[in-house]
Amino acid sequence: MDNDNLTKRSGYQKRTRGGKIIPALCNILGILILVVVIALSLIVVGPKAFGYDAYNITSTSMTPTIPVGSIVYVKKTLTDELPSIQADEVIAFTRGEDGIIVHRVVSNHVVEGELITKGDYNEGNDILPVPYANVVGRVWKHFPLLGDLMTIYTSTAGKINLLIFAVCGALLNILAGRLRN
Repeated sequence: MDNDNLTKRSGYQKRTRGGKIIPALCNILGILILVVVIALSLIVVGPKAFGYDAYNITSTSMTPTIPVGSIVYVKKTLTDELPSIQADEVIAFTRGEDGIIVHRVVSNHVVEGELITKGDYNEGNDILPVPYANVVGRVWKHFPLLGDLMTIYTSTAGKINLLIFAVCGALLNILAGRLRN
């Protein structure tokens, strides 16, 4: 009698390395890690494909509407669209060394080519008007907490950690395949 017949008759089956549970867990964990890495990358990269830039809110000037740590997606505004910006729209603009500022439009002075803005938390209007040339775009949407996450993983250390995390996910999938064989 050969070994195959003996195995079938006795009900004895050879155990594979790791059984079935460990490879399945490695595979599931590896896939979850890769999905998280892809999702984190899409938070910033995805909207860029559709013409949006992502910015992290670090100031309280727009609270409670847009809390600190939020991510805002800004649609670039073309020069010929600037006169159509309305009061109450939220825009992003530059002002000297302050970086990108996100405030609400109070009024649009088309003749002067400038906007009067105000942070929702601030008592009065901004002291300086925003020249059309400084407007980055209109805020399309914001999501609380994702801005802080974006800041963490877009730093050099964050990118390295994200890469290591992705490699671990891939290695877990390779391990699952090896354990099954």
